[in-house]
Formats: sequence, C-alpha cells, structure tokens
Amino acid sequence: MQRQGSGGQAAVVVRVTGFVLLLAHLLLVAWVSLRPRDVAWVTPPNTIPLHGLRADLALGGAAAARLIGEGLLLLAPLGVLLPMADGRLHVSGWASLARTTAAGALVSLAVELFQTAVPGQVVDVDSVLLNTAGVALAHLLVVPAARTRLRRRGSRPGRASQGATPKISRVPIAP
Repeated sequence: MQRQGSGGQAAVVVRVTGFVLLLAHLLLVAWVSLRPRDVAWVTPPNTIPLHGLRADLALGGAAAARLIGEGLLLLAPLGVLLPMADGRLHVSGWASLARTTAAGALVSLAVELFQTAVPGQVVDVDSVLLNTAGVALAHLLVVPAARTRLRRRGSRPGRASQGATPKISRVPIAP
C-alpha cells in the first residue's frame, strides 16, 4: 500500500470538509424551505417562467432586490460545495460548471416538488431559475480561482515531487 503525501492528505481533508458542509447546507435549505407556514391565504403556484420575476420587479427596487437576492443566495453555496466535495483539481472548467449547475437545478427542482406537500408553501418556477443561476454564479466566482490556488500550492518547490520526466535514448532500428 502506498502512503499519501501531504498533498493527498490535504485533498482528503478538503473533500471531507466539503461533504460535511454540503450536508449541513442541504439540511438548512430543507429546514428553511419545507417548514409549514400558518397563513390566511396562499398565492397560486407560478408555472410561467419569469412571470414571478416581473411581479417582483413591479414591487420596486428594494423589495425586488431582496426577493431576487433571496432566490439567488438560497442554493448558491452548492456552487462551491459540490466541486469541493468532488475534490478534483484537474478537470475541465466548463464540465465542472455544467455538472454543478445541473446538480443545483435538480436540487432546486426537488425542493420545489417537496413544497407541494407542505401547507402554506407554493411552487414557483422562477425560484428554480434563480436558485440555478445562483449556483452557477457562485461556481464561476469562486471555484476556478480556488482550483488554481490549490494546484499552485501543490506544486510549490520544496514539496515532494515526482521529479523530472525521464528521457529515453533513441535506439536505432536494425538493418
């Protein structure tokens, strides 16, 4: 069995930390989003994309910014925590963004579907769009820079490295 160096141990710590924080965040989202509300009346579900956003913008600047910000920020940490739990440093940036955004959209859709069974909660397709956009924005703002930093940290001089690539001498072909 081969022992891992300090870089391997750091990667395991990052993955475990990411996984624990991911679970904690998902529990928090479930607690915030799936609690029953005691309300006298409930608005009808919004199944028309961008219809709710137009209504939010009609409320005025401060109220619209608060409502749209809440939608963007609810699942935004998934944009960082999902790649962190995955733990890959050498991966295509576009593939990572696509995977993370798709996972964020699925989590948001699951939350919206679970809300159909909760009294006082209403399904809103714009929430799925805002939550997914928040995941993508958080990923774009944090993950590429963090991966670059971790790759550089792993290749610092003084750390155990594999050394230079060996050169193979050319052997002539027999006549």
